[in-house]
Amino acid sequence: MDDCDSVDTRRIEAFVFREARLADENRYDEWLSLWHEEDAVYWVPANKDDYDPRRHVSIIYDRWERLQARVDRLKSGAAWSQEPQSRMRRIVSNVEIDEIRADGVIVVRSNFVLGELRRELQTVYFAAQEHHLRPAGKDLKMSLKKVMLINNNEPLHNLSFLV
Repeated sequence: MDDCDSVDTRRIEAFVFREARLADENRYDEWLSLWHEEDAVYWVPANKDDYDPRRHVSIIYDRWERLQARVDRLKSGAAWSQEPQSRMRRIVSNVEIDEIRADGVIVVRSNFVLGELRRELQTVYFAAQEHHLRPAGKDLKMSLKKVMLINNNEPLHNLSFLV
């Protein structure tokens, strides 16, 4: 599968929009079910958008176990940095299929604006994101979500929610 025209773009867009909505609504189990467990990477780089995250600090660099632990902590009520929970809405745009790799992974790029309200503080984040989607039967599963905040080299407020 190497031709971007052979992919159902509406299906890809629907996946990206749904992933954003589930994160915004704190529907953690449903959000986690979108991931491919064997090779899941949730990455928010710091300082630059591209580097080796195993050798440089990241804002978030979670593989499956850490991702699952993050979700479990958010659901537990013991995540004090999310008490009360952030209210969030994101607008996702410019969804493009960038590449279909030889292994079948569909590389999708998009932009988003995320508004967060917590404890009377409203914060706006702007970012580009990259999803690597793997066909799994009739579904799609994420193997990578990379969020490139435009201010990833600046001091950031609490990012204890799903970016």
